Amino acid sequence: MGRTSIVEIMGVTSLVFTDPGTPDTRGPLRYLYWLGRRQPRRVLTGTTLSTVWMVLLMVPPYLVSRAIDDGVRARDTGALLGWAGAVLGAGVTLAVLGTLRHRTMTMVRTDGLYRTVRVLTRRVVELGPALPRQVAAGEVVAIGSADIMTISHVLTVFGPGVGAVFGYTAVAVALLGISPLLAAVVLLGVPLLVVSIGPLLRRLQQADARYRGLQGELTARAGDIVAGLRVLCGIGGKDLFAGRYRDRSRVLRAEGYRVGAVTSWIQALAVGMPLVFLAVVTWLAARMAAAHTITVGELVAVYGYVAVLITPVSFLIESADDLGRALVSTRRVLRVLTLTEDIPDHGTRPGPRGQADLHDPVSGVRVPAGSMVALVATRPGDAVAVLDRLGRFTDSAATWGGTPLTEIALDEVRRRILVADNDAYLFAGPVRAVIGGGDVRPALRIAAAEDVVEALPDGLDSVLDDQARTVSGGQRQRLRLARAVHARPDVLLLVEPTSAVDAHTESLIATRLHADRQGRTTVVAATSPQLLARADHVIFLSDGTVAATGSHAELVRTQPRYRGLVLRGDEDVDQHHVVGDLR
Repeated sequence: MGRTSIVEIMGVTSLVFTDPGTPDTRGPLRYLYWLGRRQPRRVLTGTTLSTVWMVLLMVPPYLVSRAIDDGVRARDTGALLGWAGAVLGAGVTLAVLGTLRHRTMTMVRTDGLYRTVRVLTRRVVELGPALPRQVAAGEVVAIGSADIMTISHVLTVFGPGVGAVFGYTAVAVALLGISPLLAAVVLLGVPLLVVSIGPLLRRLQQADARYRGLQGELTARAGDIVAGLRVLCGIGGKDLFAGRYRDRSRVLRAEGYRVGAVTSWIQALAVGMPLVFLAVVTWLAARMAAAHTITVGELVAVYGYVAVLITPVSFLIESADDLGRALVSTRRVLRVLTLTEDIPDHGTRPGPRGQADLHDPVSGVRVPAGSMVALVATRPGDAVAVLDRLGRFTDSAATWGGTPLTEIALDEVRRRILVADNDAYLFAGPVRAVIGGGDVRPALRIAAAEDVVEALPDGLDSVLDDQARTVSGGQRQRLRLARAVHARPDVLLLVEPTSAVDAHTESLIATRLHADRQGRTTVVAATSPQLLARADHVIFLSDGTVAATGSHAELVRTQPRYRGLVLRGDEDVDQHHVVGDLR
C-alpha cells in the first residue's frame, strides 16, 4: 500500500514458513549451504538414502556373477534359483530406496524453493520504494521465474553427490578383489572424466550470466512497452519500440544459442564419456577372461559394476553443470537480498500524540494538524516530492509536531503516515481482502466505488487478478483510494486520487473524503477544482516552493498562474460562476 510495493514472486501468496530465517548473503556457496542447513534432518536423510542406494547398485552385478559361476557353470539349479531370488530381492530393495530417496530430495528442493521465495519477498517489502530505484522490475521477474527454480534444483545435488562418491569407492573396492589393474583404471579414469569438463563449466557460467542479464533487461523493456502502449499508439511510436524489442530479442536469442551449445556439449560428455570408459574397461576385462585371468562370472560382474558406475559418474558431471548454473542464479538473488535501503532507520523517538503539524522546510509547506490541505504545483513532480518528504520516503529536514521525521522510528512513521499513489500496487484476491478486510463498505462509499463492487459477479467476494486488470482504470483508482481510506492513518497523503474519474464522481469523492477525514490530517496533490474547492487550505507551489496559500476561491481571484493551471488555461470563463459552481 502507498509507496511501498510488494512483488509476488512466482505467484506464491501463502508459504509454509512463519519465519524462513536470516540468509547467509556472504556468497553464493554460503547461501546454498544456508538453505541446506535450515533443513538438516531432511538433508541427512536424503544423503543417507542416496548413499545406501548408490552402494547397493553394486550388489546386483555381484549377485549375477555368482549366479553364473555357482549356478550356470556348475549346473547347480538350487544355487541358480537362490542367487536369482537374491537378485529379485536386491531389485525390490533398490526400488523402495530409490522412491524414498527421490521423495526426500524433492522435499529438500521444495523447501529451498519456498524459503528463497519467502526471504526475497520479505526483502522486497523491506526495501519498498528503494527497490525500483536500484533493480529493474524485469530483473526481479526473471529471478522469480527462473533463478529460484535453478537454485532449488541444485539442492538435490548434495545427497546423491555423496552417494555417488561412495558408489564410486564401492566399485573400486569390488574391482580390487577381481583385478588390481581394472581397479586402477577406474580409480584414475573417473576423476579424469569429471575434471575434463571444467573448462566447459566456466564457459557455461559466463554465458549463462550474460543470458540472465539480457533476459532481465528484455523483460523490463516488455513491461515498459505494455505499460505505455496506449501512449505509444497515440504518438505513433509503437513500431519504433517494437523494432527495438525485436533487435534485443535477437541478441537474447543468440546468447541463448551460446548457452545451449555449451550445455549440449556438457550433456553429451556426461552421457558419452562414461560409455567410452565402459567400453575400455569391458575390453580389458574381456581380454583377461580370454586369458583365463578372471572367470566369466567375474567378467559379467566387471561389466555390471562399470555399467552401474555410469549412473554416479553421469550424475557428478551433471551436478557440476547444475552447480555452475546455480552459482549464477544465486548471485542474482543475493544482489536483491544485499540491497540497502536508501532510507536508513536511525529514529528512536516516538511520534507526536494525536494530530500534529507537518512542516517541509525545503518547500516551506506547513500542514496544520487535522486539516485537509491541497498542493498545486506548476511542476507536478514538485508536489509529489513534498509528499515524499512528509511521508519520509526521502530523508529531509521535514518535521512532525516539531520533531524531525528522521528521529522518529520508521515503523511508527509507516504505521501512522500513509502515502498513497494513484498507481499503487493492487494484489490479486477477493475485493474485501484487496481493500484491507473487515467492513470495507464505508471506505468504498467514500471512494464512490460501490458501483464497482456491484458490477462484479460475487460482490465483495469477487476475485480480482493481479493489479485488478479486469476493471477499468478509473475503477482501479477508486479501489486504491478505498484501500487508503480504509487504513485510517493519522496522516493521509494522496497523489492525484481522482485523475481517472469523471467530474460527477470526483465531486462525490471530494465531498465524502473531506467529511470522513474531519479532525485528521489529509494532504492531496491535485489540480482538480472539485478537490481544491473542498480543501481547508490550498498551497500553490512555484518552482518547488510556496508561492501563495489560501482557499481555492481566493487563489483563483488573486493568482493568475494558479488560475490558468487549475482552470486548464481557460481565462474566458466567468471566475465567479466557476467558484460558485464548485461550492
